Amino acid sequence: MRQYWLQLATRITPRTGAYIGGAFTAAASGATLPSHNPATGELIAEVAACGPADVDVAVTAARDAFDAGAWSRADPASRKAVLLRLAELISEHRDELALLDSLDMGRLVADTHDIDVPFAASLFRWYGEALDKLYGEIAPTGSGDLALVGRAPLGVIGAVVPWNFPLDMATWKLAPALAAGNSVVLKPAEQSPLSALRLAELATEAGLPDGVLNVVPGYGDPAGKALGLHPDVDSIAFTGSTDVGKLFLRYAAESNLKQVWPECGGKSPNLVFADADLDAAAEAACAGIFANQGEVCSANSRLLVAREIHEDLLARVVATAKDYAPGDPLDPASRMGALVDEAHTQRVLDYIDVGRREARLACGGARVEGPGCFVEPTVFDDVSPDVRIAREEIFGPVLCVTPFDTEDEAIALANGSGYGLAASVWTPDLSRALRVSDALRVGTVSVNTVDALSAQTPFGGFGQSGYGRDLSLHALEKYTGRKTTWIKH
Repeated sequence: MRQYWLQLATRITPRTGAYIGGAFTAAASGATLPSHNPATGELIAEVAACGPADVDVAVTAARDAFDAGAWSRADPASRKAVLLRLAELISEHRDELALLDSLDMGRLVADTHDIDVPFAASLFRWYGEALDKLYGEIAPTGSGDLALVGRAPLGVIGAVVPWNFPLDMATWKLAPALAAGNSVVLKPAEQSPLSALRLAELATEAGLPDGVLNVVPGYGDPAGKALGLHPDVDSIAFTGSTDVGKLFLRYAAESNLKQVWPECGGKSPNLVFADADLDAAAEAACAGIFANQGEVCSANSRLLVAREIHEDLLARVVATAKDYAPGDPLDPASRMGALVDEAHTQRVLDYIDVGRREARLACGGARVEGPGCFVEPTVFDDVSPDVRIAREEIFGPVLCVTPFDTEDEAIALANGSGYGLAASVWTPDLSRALRVSDALRVGTVSVNTVDALSAQTPFGGFGQSGYGRDLSLHALEKYTGRKTTWIKH
């Protein structure tokens, strides 16, 4: 299978232009940004680096398409048919899309192929099937009055997505925004624009009218900033770091008071109580931090362990971590791929150096020799809750282990973070599971598993993790506005 992916990589043709109004185009300035394979350092493509002028053209195309009404006022059955056809096309181009994401950001191709692309297709299918099953309301009024309450698309959505799951993060925004009838200008991360560009082309093939979906690759400043400040963008849906999420809130205040839906970082705790299945907990603890090289906003990066099982669980975690030795992302036998780029690799290594001074290194801690951005799975033990590696989001394969003595202490440690995205709880005691889950201030609690999500359940958090919600029918709420029509008769 590795040979198959290597051969396909020689035949694939990445799209490199911005996608505006149904066609690819160079950036107005002629500028490009390089897309490198982090596993090898090789240049994949030079992609258009959009600036404010390109964003303005894309927003104008999106607004014109919205006002024309071919999509925004299309009947639900028509929009449904297009989204279902797009889901089919994503599945038909599964290998291509999976390879683009793996080459672009270092994720295992086995995961992009088996998890990411199928989930992207399923989301377009799910929202396509949902959009003709949403009903309005009739408000209670007095005699002679009829108050109809419906939902109207907002208009032009600016979607700004990160590099860690390029196709899926784009889909989490696009599927509900398009299902609701909006036009979208998508700004993919500069590190991983390739699958978004191909997705937009497939959307046109599926029947999406020109201008409804536009893709402007480029750096956060100027392209993302221009989108955030644009006076004709009605809403920004953002996934990324907390610091950048705050910038978009500022851009909204400085421009047209557009809605901003931030889904930001995390420092998710994994609470393992003494009665837990230790083998299952150890396996899940490693999966929760080493999957996708730890480049997951909801990664279970803090392992909080009952003191009486601390040494036992730690030994199992260290043994399991060795199974996650980094390897070629195109080799299906690899358990962990490459970090996204050299700059991020250095950032993770800097945190590991900090960790050596703050805690005890239990395993890993080194960069893998040779080409590529590979870092060993790393575990720190006896991590005090007030040190940097316990408080700051590392976004890499670094696990912090902290023992606790009581249930109350475990909850206090878990909640003692500015983030509030996700948590896991390990215990067969149903009462404890529910009691602890209720006490945790996070958007999702996974009991006896890690990082549980589905199309049916909302994803998002509290505090520094932001307040945006992706997935589920609730995601449609941020792409529509309540509208009342009052009729006196």
